[in-house]
Amino acid sequence: MVTRRDVARLAGTSESVVSYVLNAGPRNVAPATRDRVLAAIEELGYRPNAVARSLRTNRTRTLGLLVPDNANPFFAELAAQIAEDTFAAGHSLLLANSREDPDREAEQVRTLLDRKIDGLMLIPACAPTQCVEDLASSGVRCVLVDRELPRLAAGTVLADHIGGSRTAVEHLLWHGRRRIACVAGPHCASPTDDRVLGWRSALIAAEVDPDELPLLHTPFGRMSAYTAATELLTGLTSAERPDAIFVTSDEQAVGVLRAVLELGLRVPADIAIASFDGIAGSAYPVPALTTVSQPLAALSQTAVKLLLDAENPAGKRIVLPTSLLRRGSCGCPDPAGGGCSAPAPPVAIPLPHSAER
Repeated sequence: MVTRRDVARLAGTSESVVSYVLNAGPRNVAPATRDRVLAAIEELGYRPNAVARSLRTNRTRTLGLLVPDNANPFFAELAAQIAEDTFAAGHSLLLANSREDPDREAEQVRTLLDRKIDGLMLIPACAPTQCVEDLASSGVRCVLVDRELPRLAAGTVLADHIGGSRTAVEHLLWHGRRRIACVAGPHCASPTDDRVLGWRSALIAAEVDPDELPLLHTPFGRMSAYTAATELLTGLTSAERPDAIFVTSDEQAVGVLRAVLELGLRVPADIAIASFDGIAGSAYPVPALTTVSQPLAALSQTAVKLLLDAENPAGKRIVLPTSLLRRGSCGCPDPAGGGCSAPAPPVAIPLPHSAER
């Protein structure tokens, strides 16, 4: 087995200098010496003993990520981006899935803590979480991503759920839609209520009463949203039914789109649709979904940096801007080939037909 001493002998330096190169400190190494050490490592095929290093430094260079549902495309895409950014930062990533189950979430947190992770990125389950005490007592650094958990002393990195939803609904209003229903996820996920708040605030600003419009909360997933939209629209006349639907996630919007089309209605001619998340699959239905795009790269990079930053992330709350991708489901031109358009500019008020109720 090649040792650090072998590397030092070939590079013509000390074992301490080899350690400084491998650990990027604590002392600086002259560029020429560093190059000799790296060349010796390459020539000898030296691989540091990660277990021994973690015992010496009390760090494993491993982070944990716990998502609520890795089958959900948004969480899958976010996890893939976090894995890339964790690797780029010189760390490994352990991924776990709570399946929106608080008991399973607590067990997965304990498992990750047992693996001696250096930090945890947590997207809380959509239920009263039971992992707060374990995390608090562990002393492990934690950053919440996408969802908030007020009881936990952790950093938080979010997209602008309220502002993004408001922009989407303002865009539907700009298209002349007034009866804009909302199909939303369950209350237990903090983004849901924020996105509903954005829907309400846009309507109120346009002098449309949201309390007179349908608001449906359904479990996450395409099927539940499909069922809710079918029940909402069945049997209504053109004067009674909504002329647009804001859906608080792309996954649900796919189910809503299917329900609308199965009922013989046209999108966007009869009902316009806008949604939230900006997953890759939102570009491929016909028509493609107009959606609020979450900044996946920025969410991931900010969460990883906050977790690895020398300063304790607890108490820091970072809200990142979103952008609106305009496609065919709202009435904008539908890009060919599943492409996406540039972010929409701010919508000017007054809106068309602003005097109508």
